[in-house]
Amino acid sequence: MFKKPQIVVIMFAIAVFALVVTGIKSPVTGADFEKLTEEEATARWMTSGHGDETSEAFRHWDDEEDASATLSNSCAKCHGADGFVDFITTGAVAGSYLATDDIGIECKVCHTNASTGALRDITSVTFPSGAVIEDLGNEAICMQCHQARSSNTTISGYIDAAIADGGATFDDDTISSKLRFSNSHYAVAGATNMGTLAKGGAEYPGQTYDARFAHVDGYNACATCHDPHTLHVRKDHCGTCHTDAGNTSYWGGIEEPHNIRYFASFNTDYDGDGNTTEGIYYEIDTLKHTLWDKISAYAIKVSGGGIVHGDGYPYFFKDTNGNGVADESEQERANAYSAFTVRLTRALYNYQFVSKDPGGFAHGAKYQIQLLYDGITDLNVGLGAPGAPVGITRDTVQSAPAGGTYTRGDEGHFDGAGEAWRHWDEDESVSGSCAKCHSATGLADYLDNGTIDDTHMPANGMLCTTCHTSPPSLRSSPTVTFPSGAILSMGDSSNLCMQCHQGRGSHNTIASKIAGTPPFTFSNIHYFPVAAILFGSEAKGGYQYPGKTYAGRRMWPNHNGRFGTCVECHMSSTGAYDGVPKDQTNHNVQKPNPKDCVGCHGFDPGQPNPSNDPKLFKFSGIRPGSTPDYDGDGNIRESVQNEIKALEAALIAQAYNYATNVLGTPILYDSHSYPYWFKDTNGNGVADPGEINYGNQFRGFDAILLPAAYNYHTSIKEPHGFIHNSEYIAQLLVDSIGDLGGNVAPYTWR
Repeated sequence: MFKKPQIVVIMFAIAVFALVVTGIKSPVTGADFEKLTEEEATARWMTSGHGDETSEAFRHWDDEEDASATLSNSCAKCHGADGFVDFITTGAVAGSYLATDDIGIECKVCHTNASTGALRDITSVTFPSGAVIEDLGNEAICMQCHQARSSNTTISGYIDAAIADGGATFDDDTISSKLRFSNSHYAVAGATNMGTLAKGGAEYPGQTYDARFAHVDGYNACATCHDPHTLHVRKDHCGTCHTDAGNTSYWGGIEEPHNIRYFASFNTDYDGDGNTTEGIYYEIDTLKHTLWDKISAYAIKVSGGGIVHGDGYPYFFKDTNGNGVADESEQERANAYSAFTVRLTRALYNYQFVSKDPGGFAHGAKYQIQLLYDGITDLNVGLGAPGAPVGITRDTVQSAPAGGTYTRGDEGHFDGAGEAWRHWDEDESVSGSCAKCHSATGLADYLDNGTIDDTHMPANGMLCTTCHTSPPSLRSSPTVTFPSGAILSMGDSSNLCMQCHQGRGSHNTIASKIAGTPPFTFSNIHYFPVAAILFGSEAKGGYQYPGKTYAGRRMWPNHNGRFGTCVECHMSSTGAYDGVPKDQTNHNVQKPNPKDCVGCHGFDPGQPNPSNDPKLFKFSGIRPGSTPDYDGDGNIRESVQNEIKALEAALIAQAYNYATNVLGTPILYDSHSYPYWFKDTNGNGVADPGEINYGNQFRGFDAILLPAAYNYHTSIKEPHGFIHNSEYIAQLLVDSIGDLGGNVAPYTWR
């Protein structure tokens, strides 16, 4: 069980007592949280859903003919005040609770003393999946109920039973009586917010998912975003930051949170409709409608009958008249849909899970997006059109082809589902040696203290406060120390980027190893060591052979003094891109803005771009006029990327030959599997599944093969080295080929 919240900022765990009775200032807006008397708090509470004693949530168990009707124990924790108190104090709901005494969520549910505002001391939550989230603030009270009643574990249990019952012919499209709909229940905000930590959604095998959505420091708890008594969102606290695309004055004239769009998503078109300025709510809404279209088509084609979504339990019914509408006569328990397959079971559960948290766009939008995306993709397979869906409108039903235009997640810095952020889930903390770059709080710790001596919490991607003290103010990093010991600077905030994009190995790492006695193990430079390559011989990111000279920092002399730093290329705001206002292009840094490059490089020979259209521009097609024929094939019109790829291919072939014929042990390379180099046990030159495992790693490097293997891996792990410093990369690759005994005469590398 996961026992700590994967939150990337220090939780703003201020008691509701402090919010209500003593009053504090918002750390973002500086506004006062209101000070209320007990009477004022009670009056507000009575206007909320929690205080509405006439609602279905509290009257469902009444029996007009039997005054002794009781509230079931399975429901009493959240639908009766006494049940909640028993659960919190004894760990179980085992009493007899009169339904007629049920008057909503009373003060005693959250408070031990309502007159003083003292709250119950609850800091952990156990979710239906069995996951335990600890070290929470007072949101732990809210999440005891707002957590769903089912989970990924529930759905997996049904599927496992169906597989066991189905025999050898069972597959994801086989109808099984062991499969059925499970209702996630209502207002499942806590499960959405915790994402894959709570596993409230039916997660698809082989996929990873976002963890807890971490908002800005000061607004990471239920009662800091919602008034704890009226439950209303504190809209007046949102406008400082949320001047998003589509809104120029939040809350000033637009009373609609649906228009919020997180800055990390300004260039991400999740629903493929071409609109990256609409609120995230609308991205989710289109995906949800598309999933329903797929469910409807799949039910008819595979399950043999139409399906409709009704207003009450069990929600999904047979469409007996085929009109696609849940008519009143069809919404009967006896008409419940029952022809479930594995694909349909997951898709229906996730459709309901997203539907039952209408505020999910704020609680955990990317988790909802991923569940919907995966459901659409999976149903496409069942419909005979495998692959991600193309962008479609919510009124259109399509069988989408592979390679569609929907987007499942954000670019790497904000990709909470990515390995760079999820790798430490099992450990529940990020080690000090990794936290600088793989937690949201580690960089600040490093810059403040010069080192990281403690662990940090696993993150769901970077936060504003990773690079900013208080936006737009940036953290200070006047210089950067590289693994080689070199102290360098770009003279601007690019130094923040270089703190992480520098690699973890260097020339010195390899030189120190080969000074010893072989055999040697491999050393990994780590991933995206962009700055180490850009600075070339100054940073010594690659192994530099004795007696050779190497290119220094790539200055791009033909750029007329522009686009020479990380910020200038990757965070340019020189103009709008794909409809996004220029001041909002800055944080989707995975690739530069094509509009900044197409004016010159749109005419490079590798570009199929006669109209000079930024949308057709390919960075992989760049070839400046001064580019030499690195690979010696006589083709001076191919892209720089292809020149470098040819050298990589030549080097890996030479490395394989050397290992086999000199060292006597055939080897293999797999860029996705640590420690990357493995023994080719059957000598077929192919990375077979049984060979790519840690126990089969190659440990027999000598002083010739290790530097060459390191340089090859360095080039692979800096896939854009052809842009950042192609000359340095070419020198590393060709010198490595030569040291292994290869013929380097055809190449041009100096």
